[in-house]
Formats: sequence, C-alpha cells, structure tokens
Amino acid sequence: EPKRVAETSASKAPCEPQLTVLKQLWAQEVQSSDGDSEPADIFCVRHSPDDTLIAAGCGDGAVRLLQADGGHLAYTLFEAGGSNLPTTCLRFRPAASSSKTRNILIAGCSDGTVKHWHVTSQKCMHTITEQNNQVYALDYTADAAHFATGGRDCTVRVYDEATKTCMLSLGSSFDRQAVGHSSRIFAVKFDPNNPACLLSAGWDNTVQIWDVREGRSVRSIFGAHVCGDSLDLDGGVVLTGSWRPTEQLQLWDLSTGALIDAGHVPWGGDQSGREPCQVYGAQFSKGSAREWIAAGGSGSNEIKIFSRTSKKAIGMLSLPKGVYGLDFANNGKTVAIAAGDSKVRVVAVPDVARKVH
Repeated sequence: EPKRVAETSASKAPCEPQLTVLKQLWAQEVQSSDGDSEPADIFCVRHSPDDTLIAAGCGDGAVRLLQADGGHLAYTLFEAGGSNLPTTCLRFRPAASSSKTRNILIAGCSDGTVKHWHVTSQKCMHTITEQNNQVYALDYTADAAHFATGGRDCTVRVYDEATKTCMLSLGSSFDRQAVGHSSRIFAVKFDPNNPACLLSAGWDNTVQIWDVREGRSVRSIFGAHVCGDSLDLDGGVVLTGSWRPTEQLQLWDLSTGALIDAGHVPWGGDQSGREPCQVYGAQFSKGSAREWIAAGGSGSNEIKIFSRTSKKAIGMLSLPKGVYGLDFANNGKTVAIAAGDSKVRVVAVPDVARKVH
C-alpha cells in the first residue's frame, strides 16, 4: 500500500492574502462495502472521457463511480471474494480506442492486479496479476493501444491493450548496465504526442524517461520525490509534485532533464504556522490551453490551483485531512479531489478570464 502519513485536522487559518477560496461544488462521503456503514478510504479519482462520471479508487478494493453533477453513486465495481486491498490507481481507456466496447476502466490494486472493468454493466472483463507486486500507477497511450503499470517491485511494464499481454518490462539491470528505478514507482505517464516515450517516477528521487522502442531509459531527471499520481507532461514540459516541505512543484525540460528557468512553482503560505503542504497529487489542466496546475497533499491538507505561466496560486481550499489524489475534468472547468476524510470533492476552477498578477 502506498506510503501515507498520519493526518491532523487543518486549522481554520485565513487564506493567503487575495487568494481566492476555491468554490466547492459538492462533497460526497463514500461508504465501504462490508455492510457496517463505515466510510471507505479514497486513494485516487478519475473523470470519464465525457466528464459525466468520476471514478474513486477505495481502500476496500472497490471502485465507486459518482455522477459528476452532484456526486450521487452511479456504479460500484467490486468482485466478491477478492483481496479487498486498496485500489490505488485508475485510468479510463481513451475514446480513441479502436475497440467497439466503450466505458472501459482499468484499476490497479495493492494485491498486484490490474482489472479491466466495463463500467455500465459493472462486469470485470479481464484481470492481470503481477506476481509479488503492488500496483501503484497506470497510464494509457493516447491511442489506447498500450498501457503501462508501475509499483512496488521497481519495474515499469508495458502491455498490449488488445491482447492484455506484457510486451516489455523496464527496470535496472547490473548485467546490462541498464538504468532504472531502485525503489517503488508511484507514477507513470506516456507522452500524449509520442507513444514511444514513457515517464516514471517514485521514491528514488528520479524520473526515468524510457524509449519503449529501445526498451531502456534514455534520460534521468534527478530531484523529484514522487509518492503519488504527481507526474505530468505537456509540450515537452514535465511537471513533478514531491512529498516534501519545500520545492514541492517543479517544471523540467523533457529533452534535457534540466529545470526550466528557476523551475520551482512556489507553494506559498499564510504565515499561520501551519505545516507546509507535501504533495501527493499534481496535474496540468486538460483541454487545449493546459494553462493551470492543480496540486494537493498532506501537512497543511490543501489543494491549490496555479497559473502555469506566472507560477502563482490563483485559488486554494483547506480540507480536514490530506489530499491523496486529484484530476481535472477533461473540459478543464473543475477538479475532483480524493481526500483523507473519505470524501470525494469537486471544486470549480476560478474564472480563466481573471488576470493573474
């Protein structure tokens, strides 16, 4: 199971001067499946391609899909007799898939499985088991032809979506003098414009840039301590979110592995004496512009949205417990949040027409 820290309730401190409090559209507590009405831990969230559903990966192994408009429970994906270990990562299959079957979601679990679910029928279509592994990270290529996994065993695996077979295992090797990860992997990300380029990051403070055609790491970025789904890529710019009290958000050049300009997106603070935010989730906004960055984590237990160009925060929301994951809607208007208080929240992105000074 991914490393999590003991959370403490955030104090009711004032926000940073002139920083907009993000408008919360709804918050929905998610119940577990064991019949005792206890809330379920939530580790990750993901929007469906049409933005009508938000999938939540839960601590009891289930995936619960909530209506994006209001948060009502629409579907529950759960196999009786399973391990009941946490679902740690989710991806909807992109609409570009050549398959006639739609509404496919893949879910990675701490028991080492990757399940393909048909959401609307609530049926598990296929299960892959990675022996002696815990799966913490997933991503699809933009054309949905392949997907990748990462987890406890320090290996990135690339699968063929049509056959569900592993095509490639990417890891370090002393015999081949191959570079790879030396600790757990918590994020994988395909270049949306180049399916042969795959990034991965985790506890070992590196981002590995893999050439899938060559089956090796062609470049390493040093300095990001990734403990969640906090790796993104757009237009040759790599975003990392690190679980640490300083230099949490950084922007890197994909082609060189160097920090861009100063490289850091300052988190800022409200001088209230609260703990700094240590980031579990970070992402570029979706859509054509991709001009915002959302990030959140534990410590100060908050989410912030930043301008990518000015590197300044334009809005924030404090939560009772930490942020474990987040996801922009595909239309870029809202952000879904997986929080440590067993609630899925949706906040509105501030008016994009506002000037960021």
